[in-house]
Amino acid sequence: MSTETSPHHGQNRSFPATFVPLSGSARDCQDCGRGEGVGFAFDYAYQPIVDLARKAVFAHEALVRGPNGESAASVLAKVNDVNRYRFDQACRVKAIKGAKELGIQEPISINFLPNAIYKPEVCIRTTLEAARVHGFPLDHIIFEVTEGERIEDGPWFASILREYKRCGFKTAIDDFGAGYAGLKLLADFQPDLVKIDMDLIRGVDGNPARQAIVRSLVSLCREMSITLIAEGVETPSERDFLFDQGIELMQGYLFARPAFRAIAAVDPGTYR
Repeated sequence: MSTETSPHHGQNRSFPATFVPLSGSARDCQDCGRGEGVGFAFDYAYQPIVDLARKAVFAHEALVRGPNGESAASVLAKVNDVNRYRFDQACRVKAIKGAKELGIQEPISINFLPNAIYKPEVCIRTTLEAARVHGFPLDHIIFEVTEGERIEDGPWFASILREYKRCGFKTAIDDFGAGYAGLKLLADFQPDLVKIDMDLIRGVDGNPARQAIVRSLVSLCREMSITLIAEGVETPSERDFLFDQGIELMQGYLFARPAFRAIAAVDPGTYR
């Protein structure tokens, strides 16, 4: 396939020869909100991230789903080199638009694809316009990237996150402890939030090795002024151990499952 190369910070990014970057106009946001140019339909479910200290919802993670609630895997399987950029942009716009329509008042956390970035300043423009069009505060938008993404140029990726932060967005590393980037990514860039991978959370209350890792992460992130979120919390025992270590933000089925095109209700009894 014929491609063009767009260098940024020494990183070669390849896109189809017919690639046209979005300008971040109101029309772009309308098209992205409808998913036009992606080639398939998708929507969102929202899952709350709770603050146990405040006994309130801290934020909602926007989780991609099929148009009828199908799994994220069924949607992501359709993403390829041709539609990746447009899909990434459409995800941002649809998540913001959906949150506003549902009346979500708390921040929303949106996953993004670092390997779909053309240039940070261009890719952010569409998000800024979406926030303006839908009246959603910039500091209520969290961009999170999974640590499992293979990122070949760490400094280039860190520059993207720094640009997002400069624009007023918050940043997060998802699935920390499960992938390729790990501590090296933290050395290049310190995000606002780090989400501990659910495999480290599972059964942590009875696993000394996982407990030691969690304690180390708590100490590390406290020293770096990074807020920790424990994801995949499913039992009161996991919740209690994590809270006792100083982790106040949590996400998981114990509190609420993702709600398709809706705001999930949190049982007040699960706050502890």
